[in-house]
Order: sequence, then C-alpha cells, then structure tokens
Amino acid sequence: MSNTYGTIFRITTFGESHGNAVGVVVDGCPPNIEIDIAFIQSEMARRKPGQSKIVTQRQEDDEIEILSGIFEGKSTGTPIAMMVRNADQRSKDYSHIADRYRPSHADYTYQEKYGFRDYRGGGRSSARETLARVAAGALAKMILAKANIKIQAYVSQVGPLKLTTDYKALNIPNAENNIIRCPDDVMAEKMIDFIDQTRKDRDTVGGVVSCVIEGSPVGLGEPVFDKLHAELGKAMLSINAVKGFEYGSGFEGVEQFGSQHNDKFYADEEGNVRTQTNHSGGIQGGISNGEDIYFRVAFKPVATIMIDQESINDKGETVTVSGKGRHDPCVVPRAVPIVEAMAAIVMVDFYLRNKAIRFD
Repeated sequence: MSNTYGTIFRITTFGESHGNAVGVVVDGCPPNIEIDIAFIQSEMARRKPGQSKIVTQRQEDDEIEILSGIFEGKSTGTPIAMMVRNADQRSKDYSHIADRYRPSHADYTYQEKYGFRDYRGGGRSSARETLARVAAGALAKMILAKANIKIQAYVSQVGPLKLTTDYKALNIPNAENNIIRCPDDVMAEKMIDFIDQTRKDRDTVGGVVSCVIEGSPVGLGEPVFDKLHAELGKAMLSINAVKGFEYGSGFEGVEQFGSQHNDKFYADEEGNVRTQTNHSGGIQGGISNGEDIYFRVAFKPVATIMIDQESINDKGETVTVSGKGRHDPCVVPRAVPIVEAMAAIVMVDFYLRNKAIRFD
C-alpha cells in the first residue's frame, strides 16, 4: 500500500532491483499533452548507472518502454504505464549476505516487517526503484513547462566540500557539463577528486543536492496538513539515502532575529506582489507566494562499503559482512535528476489540484 504517491497526478511504482523490470503507472496526466519520448529517455540517462568513474559500474541502458496512455505522440488522459527491463543483474554478488544483516541497510527491518526479504540488491528498498520516479517526473516536467514552471537541481556539497555561492549567482545549467553535476567548475573538480579517492579507499561519502523551482504561481499548497513545503519534504525523504531536508533559510534561519528574517512585501512596476528577500523559500503558510522555491536535500554515505564490517546474521550470531558488487561511492551525482523528478511530481499535483478548485 506504500507504492502510490500523489492526489490527482498519482504514480505507482513496481519492480525490484534484480527482478525482470522496474516501472511506473501514472494516473491523472491530463489528455492532449505532447509527450517527448526522447526527453524522457534523456532524463533516464542522467540517472542511469555506469555513466562515469564516480558512480556504480552496473551497466544498464535504462531504455524506457511505453505500454499505454500515449497515442500519436500525445497523452490520452488514461493511465500511462512505463517500464525499464533489467539487463545487468549480478544476483550472485549478494548470495553471501542472504542470512546476514548489512550495517545501515533495510535487511533487518524488512525481515522483521514481512518475515521474508529479497536479499538481491535489497529488492524494493534498492535505489533502482527511483528510475520509475524519474520517468514519471519527466512527464510532470512536460506539464509544468506549459505553465512556465522550471525545476533545476545541482550538487552543492560532497563530504566537507561545500559550495557556498548563492544559487542566483550560479549558472545552474552548467552543472550538466561535468560528471558530479556541480555548476562551479573549480569546486566540481575538487568534488570529483574527493569521490574518486574515497572510491579507491573502498569507502563512501555523502553530499547535498540543492534544488530551485522558478515560475511557481501563487497559491500552490494547502494551509494545514498538505503544506507545500511539507509535501516536498515528504517526497524528498522518500528517496533512498536521504537524511535531511530544509527549505528557505532552513536551520541557518535560527541565527537571525525576526526583524532580519521577515520577507517584506512590495509591489513591482507591473503591480505584482513581491518580497524584498526570500528567507521563506517561496512558501508562506504552506502556500507558494510566487517567489523562487529553493531547498536542500542531504544524502548519507552509501551503506555498502568494500571494507569488512562486523554484524550479525538472522540467528543472532556474530558474522563478518564483506562488501561485494557494484555500488556508488557517492549517490549525489545520480540523485540530481531524482530530486528534480520528485519536485516535479509534487508541483504538478498541486498545480492540478488548484485547477480543480479555481474557476477563474
């Protein structure tokens, strides 16, 4: 029952890391939307494994198959089903941990909850499930583009290396020109070297993905339980390895006084209501105010490391867990399109919800 997300624009993902395929059914996509299959595939390529030396070397083309909901290049208004067939599984890489609990993995919790678990790559707990979200997110981006809403994410931190430049001073699209997806070329090289050395040390490291949503109309979000920032937080925290979410001034805002933190209103030359500053991160009272929405997502170090660790097996016996297989030394380069996808899914859902309650 936890495989579906959304209210009007609803996605249901299916499949396992080492199963036959991973996919998604999208319900609620409006009809007559021009569907660019090449764009969906390009988004899949941004997430796929094996794309550089600093990510997992599992080789998957992640070629998307459209099963339903699209006719003559346009959405029909019926459920859109998409899937990717798995091709490069190495299930034998996991046979040695069939009865062992890997530190900081979902092995123990899955076993206790279901009384059974798929130890091959973690089954549904594998980050491979996120390819389905990226496919759905590509559809959401196409709808949002018609409303001039733009979503861009980038890597702003790897381990201790932190990009401190305000996002407005960055050329964010430049992030796609390097393998770490950081818009600052100098910092990007430092991050790449740091991850590469971490990989050589047989260890892993965490990082932060920052995201900016431009062009949001005023009024998206609800004032109580379905606050826009709360839904964005839920969406981000549902991504594998995410440990933290903050929007606007975030935790740093506690260091300011209210007189410093308040975003003062003014009317621009065209009569539009704006704010002089944007500590609110584009959301006030749970509802978008028309300013840029910006947030940060913290990813932990990947739990699978190539260093032997002590743990226990399902009999409670002390064992050694040896890391095998192909894993990311740092997830953030491939997490950028996932963050964008989940942000797009949230935004399009609220956008369509607003269309349902406003007639003007």
